[in-house]
Amino acid sequence: MAITTIETFLKKESASGIILMFAAVFAMIIANSPWVSWYNLLLDVPVVVAVGGFEIAKPLLLWINDGLMALFFFLVGLELKREFLEGDLSEPGQVTLPAIGAIGGMAMPAMIYIAFNYENPSALNGWAIPTATDIAFALGILAIIGSKVPLQLKVFLTSLAIFDDLGAIIIIALFYTEQLSLLSLVVAASMITILFVLNRQNVTSTSPYIFIGIVLWIAVLKSGVHATLAGVILAFFIPIKGKGDEPSPLKSLEENLHSTIAFIVLPIFAFANAGISFVDVGVAQVMSPVPLGIILGLLVGKQLGVFGFCFIAIKLGFAKLPENVNWTLLYGVALLCGVGFTMSLFIGSLAFEQMNDVPLYKDRLGIVIGSLISGILGYLVINHAVKKSK
Repeated sequence: MAITTIETFLKKESASGIILMFAAVFAMIIANSPWVSWYNLLLDVPVVVAVGGFEIAKPLLLWINDGLMALFFFLVGLELKREFLEGDLSEPGQVTLPAIGAIGGMAMPAMIYIAFNYENPSALNGWAIPTATDIAFALGILAIIGSKVPLQLKVFLTSLAIFDDLGAIIIIALFYTEQLSLLSLVVAASMITILFVLNRQNVTSTSPYIFIGIVLWIAVLKSGVHATLAGVILAFFIPIKGKGDEPSPLKSLEENLHSTIAFIVLPIFAFANAGISFVDVGVAQVMSPVPLGIILGLLVGKQLGVFGFCFIAIKLGFAKLPENVNWTLLYGVALLCGVGFTMSLFIGSLAFEQMNDVPLYKDRLGIVIGSLISGILGYLVINHAVKKSK
């Protein structure tokens, strides 16, 4: 990937992260104000799409989490495919360190959360919540530090987050799937077959892919597998090369979608999911197993996993530090990986949406506190390292 392309991507992600922060803070202000009833009423508004006898009826919040987030995962799938075929992740030497860091950054937080919640089967379902990293938020924090942050550090963080997203996709598919509908799965399989044929026939117009993708999303939604996975599946079939002088269908879609996802979809998701009421929330609530497991998973597990696994890999000769990146900067990025916000909120909604004995605020409380502390510490460490290197 050309440097200019990387820089353009990072600028959009950084700006998106800053907007996400405002959206989340705004949601929390409203949730703790006299307007909270209007906020809840908005999210509970029933939205129905019906064609004949077929209908999809969900409250607005679930349309955001199942529908708009499918677009987000579609973009993630496009980025994954491009990176593995033509980008930095197509070169084995540049893949090793972020891949190892991502593995450690998912394993350690999960183990810490499980250690606090293994006696409660309902709470245990949230083990994957602290495994996530919010790339937009993390890059937004780096943007606040300024242009002195090495580009290689941003690329490493982005590459690690891509592997983190891939891990999240696998986790959602394997562990957060409800009772399956055989008929819907057959329809979904048929749509995937059609997408495969379109790809093999070198159909480069994106219109048929999008139409089949919508049918696939509906089928996956009705199947019991989480609907957002339809976005990833569709992305993998979008051709990366156009015919003759035609632009790349995949790159064109990615470029056209990126701003919409970054500046509209993710802020809407943050606003809809970050509205935590702090009424009657004290030390006892924060120190209960679910939020404490999430806080320590994000704050301690992420830095131990990312930095620890990378340190061992470098010392054993499996990988090397990126150019212009020292150990302090690497540790700062490991701390920033504890900003789990968007994906953590999303996984939390999957883990606890059907459970009445685990109050929703508990996972959100842990995510917000863990992400906030990780972001502040990451900022301080990286800012100190950048000033010291002047």
